[in-house]
Amino acid sequence: MTDDRRWLVLVMSLSGRAGTPRMRVWRALRALGAAVLRDGVYLLPASEDRFIALRQQAEAIEEMGGRALLLAADEDAMTSTEGLPELFERVEEYAELQEPLAEWHRQLPRLNAREAQRRLLQLQRRFQAIVEIDFFPGAAREQAAAALADAEAAFNRHFVPDEPQATRAAIPRLDRQAYRGRLWATRRHLWVDRMASAWLIQRFIDPEARFLWLETPGECPPEALGFDFDGAAFTHVDDKVTFEVLLVSFALEGDTALARLGELVHYLDVGGAPVPEAAGLQLMLSGARERCSDDDTLLAHVGPLLDDLYQAYRQC
Repeated sequence: MTDDRRWLVLVMSLSGRAGTPRMRVWRALRALGAAVLRDGVYLLPASEDRFIALRQQAEAIEEMGGRALLLAADEDAMTSTEGLPELFERVEEYAELQEPLAEWHRQLPRLNAREAQRRLLQLQRRFQAIVEIDFFPGAAREQAAAALADAEAAFNRHFVPDEPQATRAAIPRLDRQAYRGRLWATRRHLWVDRMASAWLIQRFIDPEARFLWLETPGECPPEALGFDFDGAAFTHVDDKVTFEVLLVSFALEGDTALARLGELVHYLDVGGAPVPEAAGLQLMLSGARERCSDDDTLLAHVGPLLDDLYQAYRQC
């Protein structure tokens, strides 16, 4: 978290002969998102993690025979901070995503699902890397996020034609006890929303759940509780994806860890506010889907991963 009224300043000097070490430090500072005030003087908005990272760089500089001074300054002690946020603008970096995104759209009809998703994931990871050092976000970030959400929607239209369309409706509260030992059904070849929803059902709603993976939604038997397809008992409502609808339906949205998981699933399914863990989770789920031969195996495989993520969110 950024402290809006404090800044970190690293002042360093390193022998001009130390070309490779100097380049290594410069790349590390650039990766942290540091702005250059002048040669050898770098600036970052204050946070505990950034202080630790800059201190590590200062120690590395001194180990290489250089000198380093790390300062923390309150805005009240500075003559002026006007213009400092402009040093951290990421407009050009977000703009650099536009052409590869446009190229992805042009290539989409000729790509198979795996290659299309691989390329889109690379772009999403580039976007996330910018977000992590975008300390003063503005319209450029929102525009890039919207463009990636459009790309995700284009992928779904092309490769997942049965992706549900959101309806407008009230979400009724339901008693979990009345939903024990039921048969639940969704489209086969699980992906983020269906995968996370099945995990949620198993862990928090119906521990005795049985699952049926459908070739098409029309195959859903009348006794099954469908989820994440048009006409299902639980599917997208208003701006909520199926995972979030299940949270509301069974009064689970008060669990802050599940709510954060919901934000992550929402972003990966339909876009929206970026979530730092998104690219990493998507990469791991992609690998899991490649390794697992069927959806039962896949759900068993990703269950512990989602358990760990839930536990980590509980501790934050």
